[in-house]
Amino acid sequence: MQLSPLVRRITAPNPSTLTGPGTNSYIIGHQKIAVLDPGPIIASHLDAILKATDNRIDYVVVTHTHDDHSPAAKVLADKTGALLIGASYHDDGYQDLTFHANQKIRHRELLSAGEWTLEAIHTPGHVGNHYCYLLKEEGMVFTGDHIMEGSTVVIIPPSGDMAEYMDSLKLLKKYPVKSLAPGHGHLIEQPIEYIDYLINHRLKREQKVVDALKQSGNSSLNELTKKVYDDVDPSLHSIACISLWAHLIKLEKEGRAQSSKSKATPFGDERWRIAGSETLIF
Repeated sequence: MQLSPLVRRITAPNPSTLTGPGTNSYIIGHQKIAVLDPGPIIASHLDAILKATDNRIDYVVVTHTHDDHSPAAKVLADKTGALLIGASYHDDGYQDLTFHANQKIRHRELLSAGEWTLEAIHTPGHVGNHYCYLLKEEGMVFTGDHIMEGSTVVIIPPSGDMAEYMDSLKLLKKYPVKSLAPGHGHLIEQPIEYIDYLINHRLKREQKVVDALKQSGNSSLNELTKKVYDDVDPSLHSIACISLWAHLIKLEKEGRAQSSKSKATPFGDERWRIAGSETLIF
C-alpha cells in the first residue's frame, strides 16, 4: 500500500493478540531503498517485499530485535546485499539472536540516501534497544512497537521499563511529527493527540495500581491484575500482568511501592504494598 510519495507498507500475515493485523514492513525510497522492520520469516511476506523492491534493497533497518520484527532482515540481506542497521541488544530471552547489525545505530544519527533521510530516535521502554525513525522529508515517524494503532504495547521488564517508556513518548512530541507509522495497525495522522492519549492512559492505569495497593494492602501480582485490569478480558490477564509488573517496578523506583521480592522469589510470587505501609506478610 502506498502511504506517501516515499513510503509503501506491506503487512506480514502474522496476526495475533500481540501483533494485531500483523507486522508492518515499510519500504522507503525509490532510487535507494530501505526496508524497515522486515518482520518474521514468512515466505509469502519475503516474496512480497522482494517483488515490491525488484530485489533491490540497499538498507534493512529495524526498530528493535523482537521475533516479529527482525528475523527476515538477515534473509533479505543475504539475497540482496543490503546493509543491516539497528541497535545492539542483551539477550533477555525475547531477542532475535540472528540479527547482527553491520551498522549500529545511535540516537540522533542520520541515515541519508539523497531523496530521503531517516533520523534515529532512541525510544527505550518496550525494550531497551528500541529506536523510532523520523523520515525528515515527510514528518513520518516509524514507531515499531513504541506505539501501536488501536492497542497499547506490552512493557516487559527488565529490558522494558515503564518510566523510560513514558519519557520516550514525551520525547517524540519534541520532533516535527506529522504522522505515525506503527509496527502494527494503520497510519496515525493525529500524532500528538494520540501520544497524549497514550500518556494519559498509562497514568490512569498507574493510578489504578496505586488505588488497588491502598485498598488491598498486600497483594500478589495475580491478585492485583484482576483489580487493575478489571476492564480487560480475563483471557488477556496473563499478558496484562507483565505490564502491571512494569508499573509496579516504576512505582518502586519512585519510592511509592514496595515488594517482598528477593533473588530467590519466583516471578509472580512476590507481594506488593504501598511503600511505608504495614509490614509485608510472607
